[in-house]
Amino acid sequence: MRVLKNNLINQLISIGIIIFGIIFISIGVILPKTMLPIYEKNIYNYLKQPLALMSFDPNTNVVADDVAYICIHDSKFVYISSNLEEIIPANPKQIIDNINSEYGKFSYLGRTYYYFSSVSDNVIKISITNNTYILQMQQDVVYTVFPLLLITFLIITSLMIFWASNLVLKIKHLKDKVDNIDNNEYVDDFKFKEDDELSALSHAIDEMHFTLNEQEEYKNQMYQNISHDFKTPLTVIKSYIEAIEDGVQDTKSGSVIIKEQLKKLENKVESLLYLNKLNYIKDNSEFKKGIVDVTTIINTSIEKFKFERPDIKWEVKISDNKTNFKGTYDMWEAIIDNMLQNFMRYADKEIKITIKNNKITFYNDGPNIDVNILSDLFTPYKKGIKGQYGLGLSIIKKTLYIVGYEVTVENVKKGVVFNIF
Repeated sequence: MRVLKNNLINQLISIGIIIFGIIFISIGVILPKTMLPIYEKNIYNYLKQPLALMSFDPNTNVVADDVAYICIHDSKFVYISSNLEEIIPANPKQIIDNINSEYGKFSYLGRTYYYFSSVSDNVIKISITNNTYILQMQQDVVYTVFPLLLITFLIITSLMIFWASNLVLKIKHLKDKVDNIDNNEYVDDFKFKEDDELSALSHAIDEMHFTLNEQEEYKNQMYQNISHDFKTPLTVIKSYIEAIEDGVQDTKSGSVIIKEQLKKLENKVESLLYLNKLNYIKDNSEFKKGIVDVTTIINTSIEKFKFERPDIKWEVKISDNKTNFKGTYDMWEAIIDNMLQNFMRYADKEIKITIKNNKITFYNDGPNIDVNILSDLFTPYKKGIKGQYGLGLSIIKKTLYIVGYEVTVENVKKGVVFNIF
């Protein structure tokens, strides 16, 4: 048994881990960076509001411990809040040198600082803070979302594993069915709970199993029928040869019978070879490009067969000039010869051939065909009319299919009609 290196469950778990990793990176890395402008906008608003209320000495009304203040009076006197060094470990001059706009941010000793400034009455007021707020907000997002993400991942993974286990069970069953498709003793006791694609595939395998059994049965029957069909003339030939050798049959009359049987055998071999040839040329579009006037072929075939049954009345009726059909002369000769040969066997007194609107109708006044064999009438060596076997009608069907035509058969009140269109 073939060992699977990477089964479906492992693949689904791997996909789940990859999806979780992508989501984690998106939430843990990309989302905080995406939210950074919003956080910074909040910081600037947070830094701006106290400046309007702040007095000359920033220590008299420090609004928040996480914000430091600097006041510059007449560009000479600098006053700072007592928590400035806690917020940023730098002297006021270094801080002022980094401020070049109303608000903004700068980096100092590997850390980011935010500021907001205002100017009124020769007094410059500056509020400044570090990036602790932003780091805290980013951390809160990760700590809030990650547990939810983990729980969601575990639930989804569990559902995927459960679904994958059920899927693997179905696939193993389908593989088992395929492995036993030619085993008639195999019993399928698996029940699909869902009417899904795998259930449809299971039904398709059942139909394939049934079709293969039918084909195998037909193949065995066909071999038997071919053997019987070929054995009969060979037995007759052998019997007459032995009779001639024993002196109980004169050579002249015996040779006539032997030649007749050899002719039958030759015709059977030629038909079998022609049918096999059709299987190789069926995809060749060249045969559809030719155009043949079938009236000449019909008249020639009638001349060949009418001496075998002088009691039959022949009638050919052409209603218009649409007598050209796709194909080659040899193909239509095979079609018409096999059709008339079949009619010669079963016709009572009359055979009619009508051509109208690119449709050929063959009629004979023989007995109706048993409805139980109508569907298999064109199958090679399938038991046909009056228990006969042969290839003639199957040659007609296959040849017409190659050149793009259909053939149908139907019983009428008195006789049988074949239509080619």
